[in-house]
Amino acid sequence: MVTSRPAYEVAAILREKHLPSISSNSWNLRTLYAISKCRTAAMGGHIDRCNHPDCGKIHLSYNSCRNRHCPKCQGHLREQWIQKQEAQLLNVPYFHVVFTLPDHLNEWCLLKPALIYNMLFKSAWETIHGFGHNPRFLGAQTGMIAVLHTWGQNLSLHPHLHCIVPAGGLSVQGKWKSTRSNGKFLFPVKSMSKVFRAKFLDALNKAGILDPLLHEKLTSKKWVVYAKRPFYGPQQVIEYLGRYTHKIAISNHRIIGVDKDTVSFSVKDYRKGGKREICRLAKREFIRRFALHILPKGFVRIRHFGILSTTGKKKYMEVIHEQTGIVKLAINKEPLMLGLCPSCKVGRLQTIAIFNDRGPPGYLLAQINRQN
Repeated sequence: MVTSRPAYEVAAILREKHLPSISSNSWNLRTLYAISKCRTAAMGGHIDRCNHPDCGKIHLSYNSCRNRHCPKCQGHLREQWIQKQEAQLLNVPYFHVVFTLPDHLNEWCLLKPALIYNMLFKSAWETIHGFGHNPRFLGAQTGMIAVLHTWGQNLSLHPHLHCIVPAGGLSVQGKWKSTRSNGKFLFPVKSMSKVFRAKFLDALNKAGILDPLLHEKLTSKKWVVYAKRPFYGPQQVIEYLGRYTHKIAISNHRIIGVDKDTVSFSVKDYRKGGKREICRLAKREFIRRFALHILPKGFVRIRHFGILSTTGKKKYMEVIHEQTGIVKLAINKEPLMLGLCPSCKVGRLQTIAIFNDRGPPGYLLAQINRQN
């Protein structure tokens, strides 16, 4: 986990530009404004005092924006979410499956993002669900956790789903059944790609947006479904979830340079084996690309399906655990020690003052300055 403070921040770049001239989407503008003000005096804040008798130091904290697209607001949310998954992990192998949309759909992703991204979730799950129920491949009810990512390394629009799929499922008799080769093989990816494309095209057609020209473009190229080798165990699944669930388009740590006109950030070129390179964009273009990945209000980007859905876990988890065993992982709880004094690491912080954008009370600010 990266702990050093980044040299540059997305928020600082946003504060430099006149945002209304960059986007006409009111929701996107609200999001960009919130990120630009995160943990600054404009958000207001609070002053806390350590309750330990040997410490008693006071600390100034500005409020965070709590926006899910903000690079500074995802750390503890990610850890909280991951720790909740511990009791819901299955003691079986898992596969990492990626469903990717072709770039011919990028225009529709911008025009109707909720519609297209919902289709992506639905078509991906219908593909996994269908292969799972097929006796030729598994013949059981399986599940899936899917996380939507919309970006490429250079912040271009590249919608795809990262999914974890257990290597097995429950048969109609209520018995756990592993996939082929004792869970070492999921389903044939070429067949999955064809089924995924057919289901997505059918969804587009039902929505009334599959005209002949678009149909020709989408059927003239292969669709990508990629299944990586299975995870070695539940610990790997947790690490995977940590990397992907609350990831955003770009982290502050990837930004390596900002000058008067441009932003430079590191990218991985997967066509060259993940070689690190530098991408340099004009600030306006950097913000425009960043805004491409702001999801519609209320859109759910982490979804659970089948035996891993809320209903499925209530119905099947106990039965599966009885047959496969219960997973118990040693997960670092430290990130959730919110309210711990950063000075003595023992006492708890107690709020003694709350302030708005006018700033903290002068006498308390003077105490903090003397203390520091």
